[in-house]
Amino acid sequence: MTALEKEVAALPKHIAVIEKALDSHLRKLEADKAALTANQKDRKQMEVDIQMHQQKISKLRDQMLGAKNNEQYRAFQHEIEFVEKEIRGAEDRILELMSQSEPLEGNVKKAEAALKAEKAQVESEKTAARERTAADQAQLDQLKEERKEITAKLKPATLNAYSRIRKKWNGGVVIAEAVGSRCTACQIVLRPQYMQDLRTGTQLMFCESCGRFLYYNPPVNVEDGTRVAM
Repeated sequence: MTALEKEVAALPKHIAVIEKALDSHLRKLEADKAALTANQKDRKQMEVDIQMHQQKISKLRDQMLGAKNNEQYRAFQHEIEFVEKEIRGAEDRILELMSQSEPLEGNVKKAEAALKAEKAQVESEKTAARERTAADQAQLDQLKEERKEITAKLKPATLNAYSRIRKKWNGGVVIAEAVGSRCTACQIVLRPQYMQDLRTGTQLMFCESCGRFLYYNPPVNVEDGTRVAM
């Protein structure tokens, strides 16, 4: 029963772990998408800037035709050269952004495909975990009901002793078999007289070392399957 209780308690934690892993992958995908979106936005802005610069150059060339002297002509020419430099800088930036976008697009496509498969796997594990939890809980409920029926038939002193031993060993082994004059739980050798009393089976007995309930099963006669008295 203790093992079932631990498993029922552990399954929600298992679901939380796989959901956390999925969530971290989702956040990574969102970060890659955000980086790709920012990249595309910057490229679009550079293209708009280039278009504006080209329009400005066109106006400057028109104005340059009306220059009244060489000084005005050279001033227009210098301004055009400056704007052309701005255009080249924007074009270089676009090329840089394009080179950065290629791996980002690849990462996003791979992550989306992997995430789709992972989501399916996570949902499958969650379904299996829920089904396992439901089955364990049903078995646990049945065992609790059986335990309730059994404990109702026990003497209060016996039930109190059982509860005390179970608490001492943190829900572990409460009842152990004596085999070869040893307690199978703590492996301590039992006194000859103690073993003799245990073989009679007339009273409840406890291991003198670990305090667990002890019982003795006579060895089986391999010829006819009967217990051999010792």
